[in-house]
Formats: sequence, structure tokens, C-alpha cells
Amino acid sequence: MIEKKRSEKLKRLLSVQRHIERMAENDLAETSRQRVEVNVAMDDVILALGSMDPVHHAFSQNYADRFGRLTIKDQQLTGMQQIHEMRLTRERAKGDRLEDGMKEALEVERREADDNAVYDVIDQQFATPASSKLQKP
Repeated sequence: MIEKKRSEKLKRLLSVQRHIERMAENDLAETSRQRVEVNVAMDDVILALGSMDPVHHAFSQNYADRFGRLTIKDQQLTGMQQIHEMRLTRERAKGDRLEDGMKEALEVERREADDNAVYDVIDQQFATPASSKLQKP
């Protein structure tokens, strides 16, 4: 069985974490898009309420009710947007910590490989003279 290095495991976890981060970004973008739509609808209702057209006067109570519902929906979306922003910040921080851990693990693995290479050179240096001394007599 091949033993996976710590840095490889962290790299895989980082990939998953970045995907979760992108999902949080998409949720935030969708909520923002919905808020824009609600605000446009609110603007349209305000224009209709302020209109001097007699047709709009007949529906003024309906417009007022609709504006109330849109206001509530905007408040809900604002709350959702804040939650998504906090989630995105939290997921991004997790990803950054994983990335830092992966970089540290890579550095440790590189140092270990360098140390092992030095030990191998030292072992070869000590092994060669000893074997040549044994062959001379």
C-alpha cells in the first residue's frame, strides 16, 4: 500500500474546501441577484403608486400590499445575504488555513528529503573508504 504524504492529503482537502468556498460564493451571488430583482420590483410599485394615471389609483391598495410583501422579502434576503457572507468568510478562512498547512507540510517533506539525501551521501563516503581498506592487504 502506498503511503500518502501529509501534503498530498492536505492538497486534496484544500481542493474540497475551495469547492465548498465556490458554492458559498454562488449562494451569495444568487441571493444578491434576488435582492436586485426585489428592489427593481419595489421601484416599479413605487412608480405605480406615485403615478397620476387613474388606472393606477384603482389598484393603489394592491400596490401598497405588494410593496409590503416586497419589503418583507427584501429584509429576509438581506438576512440571508449576511449569513452567506459570514459562511463565505468562514469557508475562505478554513481554505487559507489548509493551504498554509499544506505549504508547511511540503516544506517539512522537502527538508526531510534533503536531509535523507545528505545522509545517503555521508553513508556512501564512509562506506567507500572502509571497503577499499579491506581490499588493499
